[in-house]
Amino acid sequence: MPRRRLSQRQIERVQRIQERRRRRLEEHTLLALERLDEERMDDDMLGAPRPGRVVVRHGANLAVEDEQGRLYHCLCRQHIGEPVCGDHVVWQPTADESGVVTALQPRETLLSRPGYSGRDRPLAANISLLVVVVAPRPEPSGYLIDQYLVAGRLVGVPVLILCNKMDLLVTDDDRDRFLADLAHYPAIGYPLLTVSSREPETLNVVMDRLKAETAILLGQSGVGKSSLIKALLPDREVQIGRLSRATGLGRHTTSAATCYRLPCGGSLIDSPGVRSFRLGPISRRNLERGFREIEPLMARCRFANCRHEQEPGCAVREAVISGEIDPRRLANFQHLAAQLEGND
Repeated sequence: MPRRRLSQRQIERVQRIQERRRRRLEEHTLLALERLDEERMDDDMLGAPRPGRVVVRHGANLAVEDEQGRLYHCLCRQHIGEPVCGDHVVWQPTADESGVVTALQPRETLLSRPGYSGRDRPLAANISLLVVVVAPRPEPSGYLIDQYLVAGRLVGVPVLILCNKMDLLVTDDDRDRFLADLAHYPAIGYPLLTVSSREPETLNVVMDRLKAETAILLGQSGVGKSSLIKALLPDREVQIGRLSRATGLGRHTTSAATCYRLPCGGSLIDSPGVRSFRLGPISRRNLERGFREIEPLMARCRFANCRHEQEPGCAVREAVISGEIDPRRLANFQHLAAQLEGND
C-alpha cells in the first residue's frame, strides 16, 4: 500500500512533535543526572575549578577542552544555562577525564537561528569570523549573501567572502567576469579571497586569515563547504576519534556543532545547523543596521520614515544613481523589508 504524502503543514507538525519529544528526553536525562550529581558529586567532592571550552555538546554530554588541549567528558549543572559549542565554561573534575560544568562564562558573540517553535535556537558561541562560501557553480545568490552579511553585522562578527571552485573558471575572462560580479562587496568592506579545495596551495592565504580566529563556514548547497572543511582539517578524522573517546558517543559527535583545531592555530566550527543557517525574523531597524553602506545615508533622507522607493529627497536612491551603492544591494534590502512586513 503506497504511503500517503504529507502536506507541508503536516510535516511541520510532525517535526514540532519530534522536537518536543527530544526536549522531554533531554530534560528527563538532565534531571536524572542532576539528581545523581546532587547525591554523588557535592561541591566538596569536586576538584578545583578550571577554565575550558565546549568543543561539542550532544544532549547532556559535553566534550570540554582545557587550556592544554586535553578533552574531558563533562555533565552540566542544572540551572546554569544551556552551553553550546564554543562556550567558555568553568568545570571541575570528578574522575580521570571526567568532570562537571558548574558555570558559563559571558559570551562575546552568539549565532542563533529560529527553531521549529519560532524561538531562537543557539548554534555556536564566541565566533570571531563568518566565512561566506560562494562558487561559480551554483551561481552566487546575492540575496543569500546579503542575508549572511546582515547576520554578521547584527551578531557583531566580521565577514569574509571565500570564492571556492575557482578551478572551474578556465579562462582569464571567465575569472574576471565572476569576480567583477562580486566586486561591490570588497568596495564596502567585505574582503574576498579566491581558492580551490582541489588546489591545496591556494588555501595558504585562507589559513593565514584564520589564525587565532574561531570561524564558521556558511553558504548555499553545492559550493563545496564539505570539501573545504576536509582540506582545512587534514586531521579531522583524528580529532573526531579523540572526541568520540572523550564523550563515549562514537560518531554521533559529528551530528552536532563541533569545534575543531586548525593547523594554523585557529578553530573551525562545523555543523549542519550552522551551514544551513538563514536569517530569522528581525526588525526593520536591525535590517537597516545590517546594510553597512545604506545605514549612514538614511539620516540624510528628506523624510524620517523614507522607504527608499519613490520618495523625493531620498539620499539612498541618490547614492544608487551616483554609483555609491550597488543597485542589487538596495533591491535585496527592499525584498527583505517586504518580507518583514509580510510577517507582521
